[in-house]
Amino acid sequence: MAAETAPYGRITQRPPAVKDVHIVWITAGLGCDGDSVSITAATQPSVEDVVLGAIPGLPRVHLHNPVLAYEVGDEFMKYFYQAEQGLIDPFVLVVEGSIPNENLSGEGYWAAMGQDAMTGQPITTNEWIDRLAPKALAVVAIGTCATYGGIHAMEGNPTGCMGLADYLGWDWKSSAGIPIVNVPGCPVQPDNFMETVLYLLYLAAGLAPMIPLDDAGRPTWLFGKTVHEGCDRGSYYEQGDFATEYGSPKCIVKLGCWGPVVNCNVPKRGWMAGIGGCPNVGGICIGCTMPGFPDKFMPFMDEPPGAKISASAIGIYGAAIRQLRSLTNATVNKEPKWRHNRPELTTGYRPQAIQRKERAS
Repeated sequence: MAAETAPYGRITQRPPAVKDVHIVWITAGLGCDGDSVSITAATQPSVEDVVLGAIPGLPRVHLHNPVLAYEVGDEFMKYFYQAEQGLIDPFVLVVEGSIPNENLSGEGYWAAMGQDAMTGQPITTNEWIDRLAPKALAVVAIGTCATYGGIHAMEGNPTGCMGLADYLGWDWKSSAGIPIVNVPGCPVQPDNFMETVLYLLYLAAGLAPMIPLDDAGRPTWLFGKTVHEGCDRGSYYEQGDFATEYGSPKCIVKLGCWGPVVNCNVPKRGWMAGIGGCPNVGGICIGCTMPGFPDKFMPFMDEPPGAKISASAIGIYGAAIRQLRSLTNATVNKEPKWRHNRPELTTGYRPQAIQRKERAS
């Protein structure tokens, strides 16, 4: 399908509305299936709401995920072969786990799923992506491994691992003109992913404009702010008040937190049902939603280089601000004098101590 293109994530033409959409989900990359497990905790919307048709306006959704499916073996694999043959249309391809590029890793293969009927050999993860991606309505990378390579792609790995956009190309677009959609996280925040899928399903139904993405392929409404901007500890940073040990409620940037420069909404959204989130429970942000993770954020427990400068600069300002605010706090913690401008009580109630004193006299 031809589509009028604009900068990344701003395609102006929408795909035609459909009645049924299949979600074909590959977990055969190098990963831990943690993203598949994570989405079972989603509530906005839940997986059940999507596949059972509880959300108005959505097409019927058929989910084919090897971790969550009832089917096994050939009964499960048939959906992937049907998608390859064009018998399932449209479908959304979801890729979980790092892509081990066999062209970079030497002989053999690292990951595969199913068997090629012609050769009798396993079908590698790369082959499945090559076969399915060009026919998909949209392609979504779930979790940091699939989006940017993650742990498996760190320097020195022998697998040639990379993210989906690195494999297909950052300018790649689906048959409907949709760029690769990246929803990072280690694992993915469940509502972030399900909300993205919901958007794509509404897009497929002709009820939403083209999905807005940033330069890293992430949905802008989910990853447009930093951890720091949504962190409950941010006010301590602004006052130059830093934790020196774990367990403190203060800003933990000196303990290794990268929150001020990491695009992530977990402090606002929590891990599950609004609960948790790395800095919310005292854990440092190690940048797991970022393309540079993990290499650019190591060693994890050391104070980030930028924090040494910014924290020192704000320390002087923050100390003065804390003193001024403590004075103001003491002032506004007292009632205005005009509310009681006489020294004696004017109530008709006489405290027992005063009554006893009056009787004694």
